[in-house]
Amino acid sequence: MRFWYWAVCALSAAGVASAEPLSEDRIRDITGGIDTAAIIENASETRNWLNYGLDYAETRHSKLTAINTENVGELGLVWSHDMQSRRGVEATPIVVDGVMYVTGSWSIVHALDAVTGEELWVYDPEVPREYAHKGCCDVVNRGVALYEGTVFVGAYDGYLHAIDAATGAQIWKTDTIENREMSYTITGAPRVIDGRVIIGNGGAEFGVRGYVSAYDAKSGAMDWRWYVVPGDPAEGYEDASMEAAAATWDASAEYWKAGGGGTIWDAMAYDPELGLLYVGTGNGSPWNRHLRSPGGGDNLYLASIVALDPATGEYQWHYQNTPGDTWDYTSTQHIILADLEIDGAERKVLMQAPKNGFFYVIDRTNGAFISAEPFVEVTWATGYDENGRPIEAEGARSKTDPWETIPSAYGAHNWHPMSFNPETGLVYIPAQGVPLVQSTDPAWELNSHKPMSTMSGVGWNLGYLFNVVAPEATAFGHLLAWDPVAQKEAWRAEYVSPWNGGTLTTAGGLVFQGTADGRFMAYDAATGEVLWQTPVGSGVVAAPATWEKDGTQYVTIAVGWGGVYGMMQRATDKVGPGRVYTFKVGGDAPLPETVKSERLTLVEGVPYNPDHVGDGLAIYVSNCLFCHGVPGVNNGGGVPNLGYSDADLLMNAGDIVLGGSMVAGGMPSFADKLTEEDVEKLIAFVQGTADAVRPQ
Repeated sequence: MRFWYWAVCALSAAGVASAEPLSEDRIRDITGGIDTAAIIENASETRNWLNYGLDYAETRHSKLTAINTENVGELGLVWSHDMQSRRGVEATPIVVDGVMYVTGSWSIVHALDAVTGEELWVYDPEVPREYAHKGCCDVVNRGVALYEGTVFVGAYDGYLHAIDAATGAQIWKTDTIENREMSYTITGAPRVIDGRVIIGNGGAEFGVRGYVSAYDAKSGAMDWRWYVVPGDPAEGYEDASMEAAAATWDASAEYWKAGGGGTIWDAMAYDPELGLLYVGTGNGSPWNRHLRSPGGGDNLYLASIVALDPATGEYQWHYQNTPGDTWDYTSTQHIILADLEIDGAERKVLMQAPKNGFFYVIDRTNGAFISAEPFVEVTWATGYDENGRPIEAEGARSKTDPWETIPSAYGAHNWHPMSFNPETGLVYIPAQGVPLVQSTDPAWELNSHKPMSTMSGVGWNLGYLFNVVAPEATAFGHLLAWDPVAQKEAWRAEYVSPWNGGTLTTAGGLVFQGTADGRFMAYDAATGEVLWQTPVGSGVVAAPATWEKDGTQYVTIAVGWGGVYGMMQRATDKVGPGRVYTFKVGGDAPLPETVKSERLTLVEGVPYNPDHVGDGLAIYVSNCLFCHGVPGVNNGGGVPNLGYSDADLLMNAGDIVLGGSMVAGGMPSFADKLTEEDVEKLIAFVQGTADAVRPQ
C-alpha cells in the first residue's frame, strides 16, 4: 500500500491551485461530517456527489445548472489523471468539497484534489493477480463509499476495506466471503446507511450462493446477512424467506450443491422515508434451469428486486422480474426511486431496466406490479400479464434446440447506470444488443472441466453451449430516452457498438454519456440533440459525475475499456490507460496523447499439426473463450485476441499457460488443468483459425 504524499510543487507547475490547501486536517474537516443525514440533505442541491448513484434514490440527476444547453459547447478539459490501469474502469467518483475518491481496476483507490487532479494518496488492496480467473467479467470496481471520514472499498478478492479518508491508511479489513474454496468476488460499490456498510458479492457463474451483508462502519464486524436462495434443507433455513423460497426449487436436483446463485453484485437503492433497502439479485447457478431445477419452479429469489430492512436485513417483499430464470437475466441492473403520476395518482415507484429487455415500474411501498414494456426487441416473452408474470414465448426454454435469445445474456441493459430527469420525465438507458445463440450443454457436470463445456476449465457452471449455429441478429448500442409513465421511447442516439457507458442527467437540460468508440458526449435531455463531444482516448464504460466547488460546476468521467464484452472486443483503435478526465466551461488544458492498438496483423508462421485444430477448439472453448474471444474475428478488447498475437508469443505459450509468466497481468496459470499437449492443440487452433480467416 502507498499512502499520503504532498504535491505542492506539482500544483505550482500545473498552474492551478485549490482555494484552500488539502491538508490532512482539512480533509478530515471535509469528510468527517458525511453521514446518512448529509447524503439525504445533499440531494436537495447536489453540490457534492456523495453516493454511488448521487443520492440514495440513485437518480444520477444533478440539480446543478451552471453547465447547461446554452454553454455546454464551451466545455474544456481542466485536468486528466493517469490511474496506471490497463484493465476495465467502471467507477463513478465520490466528490465532496473538492476532494475526489475514485477506483481503477484491481480495486485500487485514488484520492485526488478534485479541482487540480493532483494525487493525494493511493490505496492498493493488493488483490493477488492470480485471483483474476475467479471472476467472470474483468478485474473491475464500480467505486467507493464515504462515511464519517472513512472510505470503504470492496476489493475484487472479496475483502471489504476501511481507509482513512485523509491519509489513505487502512483502518480495518474484513473478509466478506463465507467459503474461500468458492469463487466469490466483489465488483460493486458499497452503500452506507446509518453506520452500516452494505455490500454484495459476485460469482453466480461459478457455483456459489448469493447474499448481501452489512458491516459496522467503525469496527468492520458483520451486523447481518441475507441470503438470496435457500441452502441445504437438511441444515435448516436461516429465516422464513428462505423456507418460502425452498418451495420454489426442485429439491430432487440437490440445487444447493451448485450454490443456487442469485448474487447481489451491483444494484441497491434506499428510501429513508419508508425505511427500505432495495437490492437486485442475479442469475441462477448453473444458468440452465433444466439442470439447476429440472422440476421447474420460480426459483426464488433469483432475478428479483427484494426489499429489506437495512437495520436488520429482514426480508420485507419481493418482485421477481424473470421467474425461473434460465437466460442469465440478472436483475442486478440499476434501480431508481421516483414519485410518478400514474393514472391520475401519485405513486411511489422504483424503476428498472434489467437484462431481460423489459422496463419495469413497481410500487416501492409493497412490491406491487404496475407495468412492464419492452425497451428493445424481445423474443423470450410476448409481454406481462396483469399479475406481473411474463408470458413466455414457445421454445424459449427448449431443452434440445438452439435458441437465439433476444436479449442475449449480455443483456438489453447491463450494469452501466441509467439516470432519471424529473423535469423531462425521462429515463436515459444505455441500451444494447449482442447476438448469442444458446443451447443445453448435454455434457455439463458441476465443477467439471470438460472440453467444449463453456469456460468449465476456470470453474464456470453454465449448462449451456453458445453459437452452435450462427446468430441472425445484428449487434447494436444506443442511448435510449424512455418515458416510464407512457412506457414508450422518446428519442434515441445510435452508436457503432454495444457496451457504451452509464449516463448522467442534469437540471441544466443535459444528458452526459461516454461511448464505446472513445467519446464523451452531451445531449439535449429533451430532444437528443448532440451539443458537445470530445475524444477521451479509450472506450468508456463508467458513468460520469458532476459537482460544484467555489461556484464552478465540473463534470468528471473515469475512462478505461473493459468488462465482460470489453475484454473481447472494442469499437476504437485507441487503447489508452485508465484515466480520469474533469471538464468545466472554459477549460483549456490539452488532451493527453492517445495510444493506438498495435494488434494489426494476424499471427502467421507458427508450426502446428492440422489434426490438432478440432481438439484445440474444444480446449479453447472450455478455458479461453470469454476472455480472449474467437481468434481472428477482431483484435480483441482489454484482453488480447490471440489471433493477433506475435508469433514468438504463441510459440512460447507454454511459459504463459503452464508457467504463469503473465500472472502479474491477471493471466492465471493453467498448470493444474492443462498439459503441454493441450497447449500444442491450443496453438494449432489459434494459428489454424488465423490462417482460415486471413484474406487471400
